[in-house]
This record gives sequence, structure tokens and C-alpha cells, in this order.
Amino acid sequence: IGLGRIGRGRYPTSNNEGDGMEHRILGGSGFSVPVLSLGTGTFGGGSDFFRAWGNTDADGARRLVDICLEAGLNMFDSADIYSGGLAEETLGRAIAGRRDKVILSTKGTFRSGDGPNDVGSSRHHLTEAIHGSLRRLGTDHIDLYQLHGFDALTPVEEVLHTLDDFVRAGKIRCVGVSNFSGWHLMKSLAAADRHGLPRYAAHQAYYSLVGRDYEWELMPLALDQKVS
Repeated sequence: IGLGRIGRGRYPTSNNEGDGMEHRILGGSGFSVPVLSLGTGTFGGGSDFFRAWGNTDADGARRLVDICLEAGLNMFDSADIYSGGLAEETLGRAIAGRRDKVILSTKGTFRSGDGPNDVGSSRHHLTEAIHGSLRRLGTDHIDLYQLHGFDALTPVEEVLHTLDDFVRAGKIRCVGVSNFSGWHLMKSLAAADRHGLPRYAAHQAYYSLVGRDYEWELMPLALDQKVS
């Protein structure tokens, strides 16, 4: 995935000892990210569904991280539901001892348990989800935290205030979303502007040669609102 593809340019290449990887500014933030990142949905293989994607263990994950870092790619993306959290645990073990060399992004919102509050972007669920991701990744902060989907039952103000609390506490650096429609994203951005809350800097959305709906609304919105 290329989270830095839409945004303001700063450096034609990285300033990290000449690794050659192109970096771009993440949305309307001041944070530089490589144009490529590695998704970790194949880490863990904690169920039949995820084993169909892959079942990379900690040793294999460390090797993949090694290869990426050697090429100047230092951004790794995960989610709390990938293999029931095992993907985050595997990634955490793979980066152990070199947290300062990597950029971590992960996601939460989707169902993570059987309880009525184990899903969505309410203050209750996001608080549990973020603390869980921090623990599994073995880190004290997440560089980019993204809502995995839009929660129509929770007011956007509650969502943004919750994320703001974690940003102010230093546990999250930047916030973003995934799988939002145009109105989902614009409603959230407008609320952030209205209340002085963190704006979403990134949108992880489906886009391929055969699935180009992103170009119709989400891409112009992203360019206008500085969302990578």
C-alpha cells in the first residue's frame, strides 16, 4: 500500500542515510512516510480464513522486516482483527529491539469479541482496542492509528474526542481511517475542524486496476482535504 501517494511533497528521497526510498508527507500532517509500506495480514495465520492469506511466523516476519529495512521501507501496517491479534503480536516480536527504526500503523473498530461493546468506534471499544494493540505490538505508541470502518451508531464527536485523548497522551501520533465513503470522511473532517480535534491524515481504501471507484469521489476529496 502507498499511504504517501496523495499529499504534499517534501523530499525526493529519504534523508535517512541515503537509503533511496522516496518519502512523502502524510496528508495534512508534517509526518514523512515512505511511499511503500508492508501489510501484515499474512502474519500469524490464526484461523482458516487468515491461513488462506498466509501464516508467517515470528522468524519469517523478522526476515521480512530485515529485507524491508535494507531496502529503505520502514512502515508496517496491521490491525487488531488480523488473526485475532496474532498478526500484531508477530509484528511486535519481529521489530523487538528496533522500534526506533520503524513506523507502525494499525487499525481498530471491527468486532474483536462476543460482547455488545466489543465492536465499533465508541470510547469504550476504541480504548480497549488501542490498549490491546499497544500491548501486542510491544510499544508505547502507534505512529498511525486508523479506524477500520465507519461506525454509524457512535457520534463522530465521541470518536474524535477519544482519539484526541490518546494523541494528547502520546500513545498515538497520527490518525486515519479505512473503508470510509466520501460522506463518512467529510463528516468526520468537518467535525474535527469545528471542534479543533485531530484531522484524519490517511485513508486506507480499496483501489486497483479493476476497482477504480476511488477515483470518482474519494480521490478528489483526498486531494482537496489533504488526506493521503
